[in-house]
Amino acid sequence: MQIKEINVLVLAYLGDTIYENYVRKFLIKQNIAKVDELQKEAVKYVSAKAQASFLFNMLGEKFLSDDEIVIVKRARNYKTTSHPKNCDILTYKNATGLEALIGFLDLENKKERIDEIMSFILK
Repeated sequence: MQIKEINVLVLAYLGDTIYENYVRKFLIKQNIAKVDELQKEAVKYVSAKAQASFLFNMLGEKFLSDDEIVIVKRARNYKTTSHPKNCDILTYKNATGLEALIGFLDLENKKERIDEIMSFILK
């Protein structure tokens, strides 16, 4: 199976774990020593609202390649009606787009590009 044929929600499932791992490492390196503080800070990066905002910033700054935008749009346009109670469907779909992109890049072994995207987000 081609990576581009993998269900975008599966890509987002993978991307979510990678994204959260980057955020956790970043926060730990900030010398936050208490788990409840780590969790509080992590929400600023891992919530659907935050992820959608980071995606909009990258799109606005033309940070993503055309191929990366295709993956984001595939995920964003995927037909789904379920979403978390704490955000609207459009925010959730945009966050899913970012996670799918990271999952896709991971399967393509483009770790350097993931580093660049996460550096953009965590700057």
